[in-house]
Amino acid sequence: MSERKDMETIARLVPAGSRVLDLGCGNGELLAWLQQHKGCSGYGIEIDDSNVLGCVQRGVNVIQLNLEEGLALFDDHSFDVVLQVDTLQHLRNTERMLRETARVGRIGIVSFPNFAHWPNRLRVLSGRMPVTRTLPYEWYDTPNIRVGTYADFEVLAQRCGLAVTDSFGLLHGQAIRRLPNLRANVAVFKFERA
Repeated sequence: MSERKDMETIARLVPAGSRVLDLGCGNGELLAWLQQHKGCSGYGIEIDDSNVLGCVQRGVNVIQLNLEEGLALFDDHSFDVVLQVDTLQHLRNTERMLRETARVGRIGIVSFPNFAHWPNRLRVLSGRMPVTRTLPYEWYDTPNIRVGTYADFEVLAQRCGLAVTDSFGLLHGQAIRRLPNLRANVAVFKFERA
């Protein structure tokens, strides 16, 4: 998670004292914050060696696992909240992972770069792929497998049988609820199994 204000806004969606699974947890910053400020417990899942080390240094329980292999390691409703912050766009099978998120947790929270943000649209209109704070790579060296939009996720959630209980966009840590598909550079969704 690159911006602290975004992280704290997303963290507000997590109930205090929750048992949390953070998928693609990076260096464990969000889970450490939830432990310190909201009394949460849980695990991070991360594949990158240096990020796993960062989690350990922060005192975050971490399991090194490739998310493409699924979450068979965990029973149904093992966690109160399952987070996918800036992870979904890196996965090949997003539908499977969203269904697994709803199976393993009572609440799922996802965030991802919103490709429909108006500066991105202008850049594409000029014939070039956007390079921004939330999409900081050139098209030829991006770790993102796909890009998505706020509006696209609403359709995907229905397809996966998820009930969206809250959604908004983010721009510099501020929640954008009016025209988020156009005005926000990050999309955020809170959901549960329908």
